[in-house]
Amino acid sequence: MTQVQTSLRRLRDFWARFQRCDPGSGSAHVAAASRFHLRVPLQSTHGSSFGGSSPRYAATSRTELPTFNEARSMRTIEQIYVDGEFVIPVGDERLDLFNPATEEKIGEVRLGNTHDARAAVAAAKRAFPAMAASTEMQRIDMLRSLRDVVAERPDELAQAMTEEYGAPAYFTAFSVQNAASVFDVMAETVRNYDFDRVVGKSTVRMLPRGVLAAITPWNSNFGFIATKLAHAIGSGSSLVIKPAEQSAFQTDLFLRRLHRAGLPAGVFNVINGTGPVVGAALTQNPDVATISFTGSTQAAKIIQRSAIDGMKRLVLELGGKAPTIILPDANLETAIPVALMSGFANSGQACVAGTRIIAPRSRLTEISEKLRMETGKFKVGNPRDPEVRIGPLANAAQWERIQAYIRLGIDEGATLLTGGTGRPAGMEKGWFARPTIFAGVRNDMRIAREEIFGPVLCLIAYDNEDEAIEIANDSDYGLQAYVLGSDLRRAEKIAERLVAGRVVINGAPHDPRAPFGGFKQSGIGREIGAFGLDGMLEPRAILTP
Repeated sequence: MTQVQTSLRRLRDFWARFQRCDPGSGSAHVAAASRFHLRVPLQSTHGSSFGGSSPRYAATSRTELPTFNEARSMRTIEQIYVDGEFVIPVGDERLDLFNPATEEKIGEVRLGNTHDARAAVAAAKRAFPAMAASTEMQRIDMLRSLRDVVAERPDELAQAMTEEYGAPAYFTAFSVQNAASVFDVMAETVRNYDFDRVVGKSTVRMLPRGVLAAITPWNSNFGFIATKLAHAIGSGSSLVIKPAEQSAFQTDLFLRRLHRAGLPAGVFNVINGTGPVVGAALTQNPDVATISFTGSTQAAKIIQRSAIDGMKRLVLELGGKAPTIILPDANLETAIPVALMSGFANSGQACVAGTRIIAPRSRLTEISEKLRMETGKFKVGNPRDPEVRIGPLANAAQWERIQAYIRLGIDEGATLLTGGTGRPAGMEKGWFARPTIFAGVRNDMRIAREEIFGPVLCLIAYDNEDEAIEIANDSDYGLQAYVLGSDLRRAEKIAERLVAGRVVINGAPHDPRAPFGGFKQSGIGREIGAFGLDGMLEPRAILTP
């Protein structure tokens, strides 16, 4: 296998891990759902009751699924999803949608308002008692039905993601596949989770709190929606999602599939809208018990302040400034491609991107040259090209932000190892940025401390392991970290000293049962597996004499 092939394989593996959805062998352990009785019958969106002798959740016929071409012809997204139906929102504000690779307007979306948010929460509140009373097998059944409809015709979802978001073809394929896998992982988690426990002489039951409000970003739309929905179903909660409004084509296509799973009306509701309008209405609504937010730390602080009066529970998965520590004994032929794959993840638009490369000064010249050479192999361009590894940034504002940070790095005195301002050579249109690495960076520079969210990396030198760890931990963030070295035991000891929710050693594969979340300003709580389910539930203890 050539070095390029090896790098490509590692890149694909990285994205599978990044999506946090690889089910491993979990789906094989999920028991087939049986007929069951509900204390409170659930009415499906297709009219059948899920209780008594009703059949298991079943998707409608394959022909009812709209094709991508049909979705493309609907250049205006006019509907939101409330109480099991696609409805016209009361809000009438419009938002233009663009193809980031061409900068061309490709349509618009009608946005919901506070009235629509209240209606969605009311629908979720009505659906909650039945969901809270659902059995574990019923929840597993729902999760498997969601998986089935999401897994159909993955190319159509991938194409929508490429057109509206600009994600390269290799990433969209894994993104769609892993969005389906989220539901398998949660089904296995529900099957193995201890909802009832004995503590001393008391019995403890883990209970859903009520309506869950979820707010998701634009950088992996399918995966984030699937993750929030899976957590809601697994915990027996009902849900209102406010996805990124600029991802409306992807959201609408995804929703048409989720609807076909036949879940009870009101169990999940989706409102396109802005953060200041719909997001604020959800976080302030007294009938919302839990808020699950993925996005920037700055936005999360606004949500915290908004939610405090209602003492709402929060699960916040936020920003990062992940360090990648290259140890002195690292094999650079494998370590450098892995470091760049993590750093340029999703064109740098990833909270887990390893944007601070912390390297031994004794090998700094060698590492610098290797970084420069390997970066040149990351093709930037049309995201439909299967050879492209870095696509456009999501929007014009994001492109301008990246340019400003590159100029800032130059002003701060850092040295351009590769890249710089402007578009790559030969590109006149599209929000493409040049993959950029700064050398001579100090950890007190803004480019080393602030989340840039683009393909801009910093190379920072260290003289000994203690200094490397000090630099890595000297950050407002603590989401993810990376360690690269030949001596595994040594790398593990370094990992044990890092303040991060996850530490990945030598490109290790993702563990779908391990918690995901951060220390410090990278968030509150955890997602994925049993740890993610914990954040959706509240313990009730019954003490007996």
